[in-house]
Parts: sequence; C-alpha cells; structure tokens
Amino acid sequence: MGFTSKQLADMQQRLTNGAVTTSASIKFKGSQIILGVDPSLRGTGYGVINTSKSIPTTLAQGTIKCPSSWPMSRCFLEISNTLESVIKETAPTVAAIEGLFFAQNIKTALVMGQARGAALTAITKAGLDAFEIAPRKVKQAIVGFGGAQKEAVAKMVQTRLALSATPSPDAADALAIALAFSQSAGASIPDQAIKPL
Repeated sequence: MGFTSKQLADMQQRLTNGAVTTSASIKFKGSQIILGVDPSLRGTGYGVINTSKSIPTTLAQGTIKCPSSWPMSRCFLEISNTLESVIKETAPTVAAIEGLFFAQNIKTALVMGQARGAALTAITKAGLDAFEIAPRKVKQAIVGFGGAQKEAVAKMVQTRLALSATPSPDAADALAIALAFSQSAGASIPDQAIKPL
C-alpha cells in the first residue's frame, strides 16, 4: 500500500508543525501480522495476531515456561529459541513488547530486563522492527483503565479476538500488547505510549 503525493505532503506538514507521530504510525498503518511479547524469566507470554480482517485472528499464543530449577542462562536460551520458532511459523511483520515498568526490587527489575533482552535478540535476529508499549497503556487500550487486573485483560482479549477460551494470563498479556499496537500504529499517538527499539 503506497501513499499519494498529497498524503505524503500532509504527513510531512504534520511533522513540520510539531504533530506527534511515531514511525509506527507511518510505517505500520494497515494490515499486519503482529507478534506481542510479555517478557518474564519464568513465564514469557507470546501472541501473534493477523489484522487483515475486521476481527483480528490469532495465529499463535502461549507461555514459555522455565522451571525454577533452571539457571537463568537456560531460561534466556529457551525464550530466544522458542520465539525464533514462533516467528518462523507465523511470519510476523512487526513485534511489540511490553515496556519496562517501575519495580521496587532492583534484582527483579534486572532479571526482567535480561528476559526482555533474550526476547529482543530473537526479534532482531528475524529482522523485525520492534516497538515497546508501556504496561498501563496496554491496559488502557484493551480495557479502558490503566490499572486493570489481569483477569479483566484476559477476558477482553478473549472477546476481541473471538477466542473459544480465555488465554492463560501471560499469553493474554502478549495478545493484548499486539492488539494495543494494532490500535496505536494507525494513529498519531504520544511518544511515551509506543517507542521504537
């Protein structure tokens, strides 16, 4: 899908006049296959949706589980390898990952950042553009409230994707991230809501 010269001129004008537009809103407008990732050391959620129809279809979803007996390095490898397989099977065109959140425990924050790095390694190796979305912005986009509980997010994801069952919490969060990206990519949105990585 291309732009007419008038559409391109309008976009350039908005940028020149200071309208806030992300590269996601220009590059990823229209149908996409979106990989959403909710990183965690012991339970990284993933979900892939195809937005070519009015109700997006779910191509894959799940949780990458790493037992507590595994060392962190094995978990990082499992996250990276599993996401590489998912990417190979579903051929996403873009990836969205949950942004970092404030954590009171610095050790937890470091481990979450490392799990996120393992996921981003797989995404980058596949040549996909990656964007992060703040957790509160995902909940706001899906449920309408930035402090929504996981159960509410899972139920809304089930409804919006017409799934026969409620997805597991981590997979639901990943699908919510993909849906939030889909909603946001076609609009002019604040830089803090979605950022290219």
